[in-house]
Amino acid sequence: MSLFRNFVSVGSMTLISRVAGLARDMLMAVVLGVGPAADAFYAAFRFPNLFRRLFAEGAFNTAFVPMFSGALETQGNAGAKELASRIMSWLVVALIIVTILAEVFMPQLMALFVPGFVGDKEKFDLTVLLTRIMFPYLACMSLMAAYSAILNTLNRYFASAFAPVLLNLVNIAALIPLATFFVQAPQQATLWVALATMLGGVAQLILVWGAIQRTGMKPKLRLPRFDADVRRFWVLAVPAILAGGITQINIFVGTIIASGGENTISILNFADRLYQLPLGIIGIAIGTVLLPELSRHLKGGRETEARASQDQALFISMLLTMPAAFALVALGEPIVRVLFERGQFGAMDTLYTNEALIGFAIGLPAFVLIRILQPGFFAREDTVTPTGFALVSVVLNIGISLLLFPSLKHLGIALATSVSAWANVALMGVTLAYRGHFKLSWAQWRGQVSILLVSAIMGGGLFILADQGRGLLGTGSPFWIQAGVLAILIMFGVVLYFTLIHITGTQRLGQLLRRFKRR
Repeated sequence: MSLFRNFVSVGSMTLISRVAGLARDMLMAVVLGVGPAADAFYAAFRFPNLFRRLFAEGAFNTAFVPMFSGALETQGNAGAKELASRIMSWLVVALIIVTILAEVFMPQLMALFVPGFVGDKEKFDLTVLLTRIMFPYLACMSLMAAYSAILNTLNRYFASAFAPVLLNLVNIAALIPLATFFVQAPQQATLWVALATMLGGVAQLILVWGAIQRTGMKPKLRLPRFDADVRRFWVLAVPAILAGGITQINIFVGTIIASGGENTISILNFADRLYQLPLGIIGIAIGTVLLPELSRHLKGGRETEARASQDQALFISMLLTMPAAFALVALGEPIVRVLFERGQFGAMDTLYTNEALIGFAIGLPAFVLIRILQPGFFAREDTVTPTGFALVSVVLNIGISLLLFPSLKHLGIALATSVSAWANVALMGVTLAYRGHFKLSWAQWRGQVSILLVSAIMGGGLFILADQGRGLLGTGSPFWIQAGVLAILIMFGVVLYFTLIHITGTQRLGQLLRRFKRR
């Protein structure tokens, strides 16, 4: 199956998950709005997710996938399964230790994570309680990520891609009563949602466990022992904790700084959810497919095929990401208003969220490019170089956030995250090119410039039309009119973009469809 077909498989499931996530966030806006309880919940939810994306999806996948792919190439299924069993046993032990320590020292950890909450005892205590409820979610998600890494390497993408849908469905099931007939104060409502989140994590783990059971490759857990393969795994994993989760580290830094502003965490969360939609569908989906693809080619000595896979991933990702970034800038305010402005979420919250969304949208192509360029290092078992770049990016993010937050608040944090991501992309791209692992031809550069110009034209057109129709898209307009006009604008943007892409020869639509059909 081709890289493009694998991307469609993962991306389509990610799309379903993100749409369900938007439905969940719409209900969250009604139930919690933007306020102290919402800040407490989102801070509590971010904490285990930070660890999950750093240790499980970041470090574990980055170190494990190239090793597992190599074992499949050289030792077959039996050798790869044995390797997975030894490494998974260590993962389980690490999760048990981290979970126990976190539950015991949660107040101290939250004082570091959200120092701005410490002065508000009620808000801080609620954050500690919610984090204690949801932190075991880390163990479920880490094991799910490990099983998913095995499934993805075996070209079994469906279960791991569909699993996040379950979390959103469980949360939606908990939120619907809270938004309708079982209305609760925001503080009480957060407890129900936290419990539903934990239940959703268990459901996700059960799904991927069943999928890997059917492959016959389920690792057998045992008392861990330290051997050469395990040592090599940890040597690769420790630096990958920084390199693989650079975006999450930047968000973590932003959370610490944002805790000093009123409602800033809630505003950033809603903006984050919107730009995460294209990032998940495009960047994460392609990155999920690309790492095992590159690893298999490189372990098999197929350098040319590895370069071709990365070039194709870069083209398709920018073809879809660049217009999404311009569209979020042009239509951010009506999108936020249609999705969230009701219940506890007011008109000013829409304006503030849109400002943060614009800041994140500027960095959206960079967030995706990180997912495309990192496998070029990880597949070659180089996690040290990206770690150095990650540290540079984090330092830059902290400096810009501290500089801009006093005057720009949420927008300053979003801009700092985007600028630091672009710096990380520049460092990785130049280094890969210097090593001879990444080089675009003149035709490929021309294609990228064409994508940028066409996206800008589309974004400008959407901005002008949205400005002309602001009376229909404004706060006083009925919801069905707002939603209808927004849908028309989005459809117009899609048609205009792909028409121009086809006419300019950047990507003929027939050729694009043949790429997705190719096996």
